[in-house]
Amino acid sequence: MFNLIDTSPLPEERDLLTIEALTIGFKANGTVVPAVTDVNWSVKSGETLVIIGESGSGKSVTASAIMGLLDVPPAVISSGRITFEGLDLLEITQAKRRNVVNGRGIAMVFQDPLASLNPVFTVGQQIAETMHLHGVSRAKAKEDVIALLTRVGIKNARSRAKDYPHQFSGGQRQRVMIAMAIALSPALLIADEPTSALDVTIQAQILTLLKSLQADNGMGMIFITHDINVAAQIGDKVAIMSNGRVVEAGPVREVLSAPRHEYTKMLLSCVPGSKALAEPVACDRDGSFLSVEQLNKIYSKRSFNPMRRKDEAVHALKGVSFNVNENEIVCVVGESGSGKSTLVKSLLGLEAVDSGKVSFCGSPISTRHGATLNQFRRNVQAVFQDPTASLNPLMTVAEIVAEPWHVHTSVVAKDEWEPAIGDLLETVGLRRDHAHRFPHQFSGGQRQRIAIARALASRPRLIVCDEAVSALDVSVQARILDLLRKLKAEAGLAILFVTHDLALVRDFADRVIVMSEGHIVEQGFAKQIFEAPTHPYTRTLLASQRRLVPGHTTENV
Repeated sequence: MFNLIDTSPLPEERDLLTIEALTIGFKANGTVVPAVTDVNWSVKSGETLVIIGESGSGKSVTASAIMGLLDVPPAVISSGRITFEGLDLLEITQAKRRNVVNGRGIAMVFQDPLASLNPVFTVGQQIAETMHLHGVSRAKAKEDVIALLTRVGIKNARSRAKDYPHQFSGGQRQRVMIAMAIALSPALLIADEPTSALDVTIQAQILTLLKSLQADNGMGMIFITHDINVAAQIGDKVAIMSNGRVVEAGPVREVLSAPRHEYTKMLLSCVPGSKALAEPVACDRDGSFLSVEQLNKIYSKRSFNPMRRKDEAVHALKGVSFNVNENEIVCVVGESGSGKSTLVKSLLGLEAVDSGKVSFCGSPISTRHGATLNQFRRNVQAVFQDPTASLNPLMTVAEIVAEPWHVHTSVVAKDEWEPAIGDLLETVGLRRDHAHRFPHQFSGGQRQRIAIARALASRPRLIVCDEAVSALDVSVQARILDLLRKLKAEAGLAILFVTHDLALVRDFADRVIVMSEGHIVEQGFAKQIFEAPTHPYTRTLLASQRRLVPGHTTENV
């Protein structure tokens, strides 16, 4: 449950950004579809405005309009003004925006780091590029890059600056994006879900960092998030958006402690972490459903330096063993780089392990071929962390959702595909008419819902979710988790759920596995892990989550 502290803005703030009566639509099929309608708000120096709302509510469209990133057409800005330090951002030239506003005046951290980073340049080159374009010497930029990466929590920053985006985990890539955004100490930072992919300890560090930057230079901030706990901690003011409109706005304490609008009340009711911990339930634990035994995986990190004689060995998994039973939800938690995603790939047969065994229904995955492998893939489905990378941009939503049925032909009869697709889309909170659109026409949260619908299409017995709801707003997150619980109850579905959100784990898990640096350091029933953790690392994770609850550094998640 979230709590609130007084985060009143510093005195003598100066106006930074003002939005007045902003209305934006998009041309489609001869009409203009409204995306933002009559939006008004302002941000001062040293102040944080938090924007909360469901996917498609207009949050990111408004932020893109501020940065000048909307293509006009198809976007149509029919009315309104956006003023930054006396400049009308809707009227200035592109040269002035590039030299004065974007980067140095206003910077932005985007929701999807994989889509924002260039795969053919090192992260150090990409961070330094921002500084080069604004007159910083190459020597100074090189040192600043190392300092920035260190500040956002990247270990071994000097060597990691030479690595490419694909060599970082999802959370680490987001840290790189934050380093890039703060490189020129902007007057205003727009952060679009900047901590949604981060583990709790780094999330706490990033929020502390952003507040520290504000204290140092009076930076203003627009913080877009679906995490009410984060909003309660970092915000001075909050604007609640729904269907392109601001339905409620005001000081964080006032809005979140005494909401007036029904939509705000609904959002607050969906915040995870307030339910009573589930009592341990005895079940058959013979390990015959999914069994993982002593998995080891070592990656060889090849050096491009001819002076180095040996490649560096990275131990991603070290003797990992556990079971998942039918009709059970097992959550795997740990920081970025702890081996969670490598574990997922190994379980799905997408990554060959160096030693150890994964068995499903008594049969090792490595021995499955032909029809038996096909049956395994029907019974075990996955929802990955990054929907942009896992959805084919050339396929419609209908084609994406129906794709498993081309292989597993006995699941749904061909003449029933269209209504079945519509049913799946409604199940995950989308509309039937979304079936004919393409992935790029959806927000990040909506794309993840499409990925979940595809995973459910083959009616699997086990779903492996790798940060499957981290990009979703709280109401859709609650709906998806309720759906998974219903499937578990009705069909005996087993779920292996990888996440960094401990509040979600507290409400959702039957059992919890805690990973650190490739090891399982602790595992047990959720009640045991949250009420009496035995390992120091587990206690550190729980303490980090507690720090996200404002004013109560020792409150349970």
